Amino acid sequence: MKAKRTHLAAAFAAIGTTIAAAAGALLLALPVHAAQAATDKPSGKLVLYTSQLEADAKQTVDEFKARNPGVEVEWVRSGTTELMNKLRAEIAAGSPQADLLLIADAVTMESLKAEKRLLAYKDAPVQGYRPGTHDPDGTWFATKLITTGIAYNTAAPMKPSSWLDLLKPEAKGTTVMPSPLYSGAAAIHMAAVKERADLGMAYYEKLQANGATAAKGNGGILKSVASGEKLYGVIVDYLPIREQAKGAPVAFVFPKEGVSAVTEPVAILSTSKNPDAAKAFIAFLLSKEGQELASRQGFLPALPGVAPPAGFPDTSFISLMPYDPAKALKDDEANKKDFADLFGG
Repeated sequence: MKAKRTHLAAAFAAIGTTIAAAAGALLLALPVHAAQAATDKPSGKLVLYTSQLEADAKQTVDEFKARNPGVEVEWVRSGTTELMNKLRAEIAAGSPQADLLLIADAVTMESLKAEKRLLAYKDAPVQGYRPGTHDPDGTWFATKLITTGIAYNTAAPMKPSSWLDLLKPEAKGTTVMPSPLYSGAAAIHMAAVKERADLGMAYYEKLQANGATAAKGNGGILKSVASGEKLYGVIVDYLPIREQAKGAPVAFVFPKEGVSAVTEPVAILSTSKNPDAAKAFIAFLLSKEGQELASRQGFLPALPGVAPPAGFPDTSFISLMPYDPAKALKDDEANKKDFADLFGG
């Protein structure tokens, strides 16, 4: 009986060895991406093109690598326009280098989607996010909210609470806004305003009639309002909120009709050489930990329920003005012409 048990044990051991060898051979025979999926640990080189601030980009990459040590991340940081020029030159040469884009706005992503340059990530972890912050087809995903609202000088006679307040006599000749000819956030804001029946293009016409002027970008607007040169400014949220915390005589309000938002979306290029690592990077950005990182960097998280930075309200109390990025792309040139006709180039 003892000899029989010995023979059985040897047989089972041989079977186990054979199964293990077969499983190892199968894993080796899988394509690289399938093998990564089997181990659930991405690896290899990942090339990121990002318009994030330099310090934010480095922090984002470092935190991703801490969770995915097998991935080597090479990143290029520049403005969205410069990155797109670089990418399009590479595409024209037949050699796009980036796996992943993390850039300013969804309208730019829509242009790439229309050209079939983006890879859909259908099972991205988007549970809990607001409708409209991600592409329904899963090609790009919001990573934060950079909203456009109203800043005012604290010595101003009126504290605005509505976009319509900028049409009041108290704001006559004292309002400045960014031009969509220079600011992507301003272009998206104009697209969102035009989609509202209670605002529309007529709102811009009324602003012009009330003496509002245009500046190139948000930084100049903050300077104008903080100095008292202008009393009211249409501006992205974090600039006046940060300056108010430093003691500047400015405050920021989220108008009751809602705010437009640039979402700094992320997307995988269809030519990506490492889509598994790219998906892992997106999954990190969309996770609670990734959204907490965005908050620590001083931006409103796109995921409701994640604590905002100091000075910001909870995102659940902020109303977003919806807009269609594909329509905004189609109407972009016409919108810029309409704005320039009213406020100049």
